[in-house]
Amino acid sequence: MKKSYSHEKMILSKIIAFILCLIVFMTNSAVYANDEEDDAEVLVNEIILKEIEEEKTVSTTNNQNKKPILNSRRYVIYDRNSGLPVYGKNESKQTAMASTTKIMTCLVVLEKCNNLNEVVSIGVEATKVGGSELDLKKDDKITVIDLLYGLMLRSGNDAAVELAVHIGGSREGFAQMMNDKAKEIGLKNTHFVTPHGLDDPNHYTTAVELAKLTDYALKNEKFSKIVKTTYHTITINGNPREIKNTNELLLAGTDGVYGVKTGFTNNAGRCLVTAVKRNNMDLIIVALGADTRKDRAKDTLKLIDYACKAFRTEDIQDLANENFKIWNEINSKRIYINKGRKDIELELGEIRTKKLLTNKEISIEINSLNYLEAPINKGFKIGTMIVRNGDEIIEEIEIKAKSSVERRNIFDYFCIFAKVVS
Repeated sequence: MKKSYSHEKMILSKIIAFILCLIVFMTNSAVYANDEEDDAEVLVNEIILKEIEEEKTVSTTNNQNKKPILNSRRYVIYDRNSGLPVYGKNESKQTAMASTTKIMTCLVVLEKCNNLNEVVSIGVEATKVGGSELDLKKDDKITVIDLLYGLMLRSGNDAAVELAVHIGGSREGFAQMMNDKAKEIGLKNTHFVTPHGLDDPNHYTTAVELAKLTDYALKNEKFSKIVKTTYHTITINGNPREIKNTNELLLAGTDGVYGVKTGFTNNAGRCLVTAVKRNNMDLIIVALGADTRKDRAKDTLKLIDYACKAFRTEDIQDLANENFKIWNEINSKRIYINKGRKDIELELGEIRTKKLLTNKEISIEINSLNYLEAPINKGFKIGTMIVRNGDEIIEEIEIKAKSSVERRNIFDYFCIFAKVVS
């Protein structure tokens, strides 16, 4: 009886040990986030896309401006034409960013590397990182450009580390480059520690700043080309290998989508940064903290649909020029230039916001001086055009002297006197 009890106790101990090992394994797997496809997880495909389209039709039939119900904890719709966020939730809250980090990694490499075709020999440091990878081995030979494709399509953490060491000398040195670039772009709530985005309490961004970073990066032609690629053949040790993008919306051929990056870690959740052009709109959609790949894709599609239905594109430049022309015809002659040799000619200054995505009323107000003392130099500010999007001021445009107005001299007064006498 005692022997049987000992035998059962031994079996129980083995079971407990097995369960503990399994927990440790699962925990480590979760920490080292994986952006690659998981065969056990349903990807966005034609069936899911059809389901989403049907869902959107039902939700928008009665009220096109109805706000979408989303799974993502943080998100933003960012208008590339104006450089402004137009809709979001917790979009300015600091958060983990997972592999969307690689947007900055790719940008820094493209700006710092003089020869993208340079062959790199993989170091041991790159082979020790976990998570999604290109499965690079020590001393493998691969070009910088192929590492970039592996970074952005396959989300290779090993590619990220090798690029960081190659360009920055070390991961710490490269992180400093990333943070310097963030400062240059004007990102005040973003800080980088790693080139891949695995969880670190000091590695964070916000949805809106991630959108700003993406907007900036997309202006780099090589970056834009890489992130819209679905399939690409890289070469490792002279052997070709085809890799596929992890971006489900890009793979599904979603209308107007031209990038950009997926991500996942425990802290960040499922993340997706998407660039899309539709209905004369050029948008960046950032969805962070979703529960599944399906959720982040559905949320992104809902946000695209909401932007297209609830917002319109206003041509601020045309609107401002039209209003100025009307105002100028009426008011320029009313501005009195004391002792001036001629009437003043006016022009409108630079309009920074050319187009704006909005669901609010655009209003324009013009204020100007009506009395000036000559001489007046070209470019002298005599007024301001204020453009409002609802209650928010989006532009303050200078109204300036188009040419100089000289002060009258004694000869001018003599001519005036002679004209009056005659």
